[in-house]
Amino acid sequence: MPQTLDVRSNFLALPKEHAQYDTAKIVVLPVPYEHTVSYGGGTKDGPKATLNASKYVEFYDEELDRELCFDVGIATMRALSFGTKKKKVNKEALTYIENKVTSLIEDEKFVAILGGEHTISSAPIAAFYKKYPDLSILQFDAHSDFRDEYQGNKYSHASVMARVGEFLDPSNIVQVGIRAQAKEESIYIQEQGVSTYYAYEIRQGKYTRVLKHWEDQIIDKLSENVYITFDVDYFDPSIMPSTGTPEPNGMYWHETMNIIQRLGKKKNIVGFDIVELAPITGLHHPDMTIARLAYKIMNYAFQKK
Repeated sequence: MPQTLDVRSNFLALPKEHAQYDTAKIVVLPVPYEHTVSYGGGTKDGPKATLNASKYVEFYDEELDRELCFDVGIATMRALSFGTKKKKVNKEALTYIENKVTSLIEDEKFVAILGGEHTISSAPIAAFYKKYPDLSILQFDAHSDFRDEYQGNKYSHASVMARVGEFLDPSNIVQVGIRAQAKEESIYIQEQGVSTYYAYEIRQGKYTRVLKHWEDQIIDKLSENVYITFDVDYFDPSIMPSTGTPEPNGMYWHETMNIIQRLGKKKNIVGFDIVELAPITGLHHPDMTIARLAYKIMNYAFQKK
């Protein structure tokens, strides 16, 4: 039986009877991988900070009138270890993560991953793609991450979606909140048919001129089975300063919840990751925001189940 964290350190500080691996439908997997951060560091501390903050997240979701954690159970795995003297990095690290996620999928668990830098996301996407050949990706991010390589590394956090595009049709990727990219990424997006919703277009009302609920346009581009990868720099720095590469003109909580809530009603969210939280000592609200985000995604994913 896989080892899980107890009430002192697991997600939501759940008592044992609601946090056991064999009975829980949801599994939280901390992945504190950090190897290619290019500006501010600290993403390796993101999973622990999220788990610590989650102790103060309410079990009850007032919007859905449900205590999901008690209805389905949430088990929290021990954090993956990438070694110290001979650290697993790049392809080796990704294979390690993919194998772990594959084992959780085989046990029919809904997998929620807490990172770590964005590099890790290609691994769970590859694992879910093996089970769901129609898989599509909803990427919340300030950056496109389609550089073929960055700083000489093809496994950079800035190249994660380029790696995903090597095994999954890029036209099955939908990006929201993008506001910083290289020209090569713009060319890739246009040539490969990626659906990218730029922050400036959203702010200028491009989509609300046509649709009252512009979020439906995003959802309609996705297949039945959807994996969410959520880079926290998607949020505006005013509510999410704790990240290595913050970008102005970011997105906010309410509009984000509208997208995910409507997604959960219309599609099957199969799993998700939240990455790039770099905690700032003494500043608690970003950690709490991400802990709440993780639980909200779970709630929306299970609203029809």
